[in-house]
Amino acid sequence: MLSLFINIVAPTIIMTRFASEDKLGAMNALLIALAFPFAYGVYEMARNRKVGWVPVLGLISIAISGGIGLLKLPAEWIAVKEAMIPAILALAILVSAWIGKPLARVFLDAIIDKDKVYPALEAQGKMDDYERRTSVATWLLAGTFLLSATLNFILAKVVVTADGGTQQYTEQIGRMTALSFPVITIPVFITLTGTILYIMSTLSKLTGLEMDEVLKDQGKKKSTQA
Repeated sequence: MLSLFINIVAPTIIMTRFASEDKLGAMNALLIALAFPFAYGVYEMARNRKVGWVPVLGLISIAISGGIGLLKLPAEWIAVKEAMIPAILALAILVSAWIGKPLARVFLDAIIDKDKVYPALEAQGKMDDYERRTSVATWLLAGTFLLSATLNFILAKVVVTADGGTQQYTEQIGRMTALSFPVITIPVFITLTGTILYIMSTLSKLTGLEMDEVLKDQGKKKSTQA
């Protein structure tokens, strides 16, 4: 809820309600609104003591939105920017599959109990099947980000028509931010959840383990309780 408020609710209110010249003004409203998710992103990286490339791309995206306003660039740039980040992520996922190190495998290794899952796959003679299924999952993951890029581009093209630096631009960015949750976040979340469930159910079927036994933390909890 805190993340939702900082990244969507607060910026939307500031940009749509306070962008007029008799209040904050177009540029001040834009910069103050973007400062909320930017500061939150920096805080999360500092709190976790880890600089990940995904949050860094998010911060870059926020900075570009402010830059388009400051430089008073044409509205078309915001659509390109909105599609750029998820498109880069999709490309990175596809490249990872091409070089034989699928990001789906990296993701899985971070959350599954490898000491339990890998021996079970070897015992069942299912390691090759696991390799093929993770390749499919990698393509599904890339498709999720391509969906995000497409939805982002369409939403930006439809909503943001004013050039950067104007009150209309700031207000339209605010409306786009508000609409991004139902139009982009929910469909992408559903698609991503479906991909994760596919991966977990696949591992469960291949290993003969229950889905909660496959996960690293859940396995530790069961061992502790036993």
